[in-house]
Amino acid sequence: MPKKLSNQELKGTSDWLPEEFLVRKYIFDTWRQVCLRYGFEEYLTPLFESADVYRAKSGEDIGGKELLVFRDLGDRELAVRPEMTPSVVRMVSKIYKSSPKPLKLFSIANFFRNEKPQRGRNREFWQLNCDIFGADSARSDEEIIKLALDIMLEFNAPAESFVLKMNSRKLLEEFFNFLGLDKNKKVDFFRILDKKAKLEKSEFEDRLFIIGLEKDKIKALNDFMGGEADLDFKDLINSSAKLKVAYQEIKDLITSLTELGYGDFIEFDPAIIRGFDYYDGIVFEVFDKNPKNNRAIFGGGRYNGLAEIFGESNFPAIGFAPGDETTKLFLENWKLIPENLAEAQDSYFFPLLKKELSSKVDSLAKKLRLKENNILVGLEEQKLGKALEFSNKKKITKLIILGEKEAEKGIYKIKDMRSGEEEVFKL
Repeated sequence: MPKKLSNQELKGTSDWLPEEFLVRKYIFDTWRQVCLRYGFEEYLTPLFESADVYRAKSGEDIGGKELLVFRDLGDRELAVRPEMTPSVVRMVSKIYKSSPKPLKLFSIANFFRNEKPQRGRNREFWQLNCDIFGADSARSDEEIIKLALDIMLEFNAPAESFVLKMNSRKLLEEFFNFLGLDKNKKVDFFRILDKKAKLEKSEFEDRLFIIGLEKDKIKALNDFMGGEADLDFKDLINSSAKLKVAYQEIKDLITSLTELGYGDFIEFDPAIIRGFDYYDGIVFEVFDKNPKNNRAIFGGGRYNGLAEIFGESNFPAIGFAPGDETTKLFLENWKLIPENLAEAQDSYFFPLLKKELSSKVDSLAKKLRLKENNILVGLEEQKLGKALEFSNKKKITKLIILGEKEAEKGIYKIKDMRSGEEEVFKL
């Protein structure tokens, strides 16, 4: 007797039944509509790449222990994509020199990370990825942040529901230089900063001490990451001309976005780091302000130095990537998912009330489908009462009635399942 297999999906993955799929479709459609409105073009890359593509710059977790690696028939080490950025940079690096600039690209794709599933984070997940290539101006930083904010606003998210916090890797780089740490410790330094919120204060400071930061410099770092509310922050910024210039870039960006009406949704936060090793300019994260889900929904930033891993000259790039699960949790927390997704477009059920009428039913269904109607045709004979019961369970909006009496008169009826009204039409 064959072994009985489980009918449950694997841990960290999800089956999307039709009702759940409607929610995901709503999220994906909203993402796509706003991206197209901004003049972005859609693309897709392969599901797997050489494992080295992700190991080069994705960081120790995503490019290491979370990478799902396998060998193909040619004994090459491949990996299922855990993120899109290295893949899209590889793709763009092939065409960059011959393409008109800037390239504004987006994709909606699935990914896999071999990590422990938790609330808002699955092993298999979907993401929107939006990127601008070939523009290194403050206007391109502004454009990508406007797109991120407008996606949130397209979901009807109110000002009190979310905030976009931004920082600059340039500012952090200059502060790293100000601290006088060994340049070889830069990656370790940024990784420790990225984990600050998850560490106890003593452990955070111990890790900094291990990589060579003295206690007085640790205090300066804590003052810096305290932001503008900290009395010593401006003194620190003014202590270095390069720090002052990097900070001014952030202030100018916030001023410009505020003048465009986005001021209620943005703020400067020197604690925003982003975990990927490839960021080198503006970085930002969008946070849910609901106390029950006080977490980052998504983030992004500038990465001008990634093309070199493919042997190409570097080119400017900036982007962000919201995930399906964190977006869904945000929408649920703020009750922003429309209740009538199944009724957004009329759906028709055309039951087979008599076997003898099957050819008439099929012929009429074909004609109605040509008018772009969604027609679900019954495959087995059933009584009208059962057809009504089925329609209610499936939330069908219109029922097409063609029985013996209607056929004799050369008519059919369409019953509105919401109002109960019926319209009569000629066959």
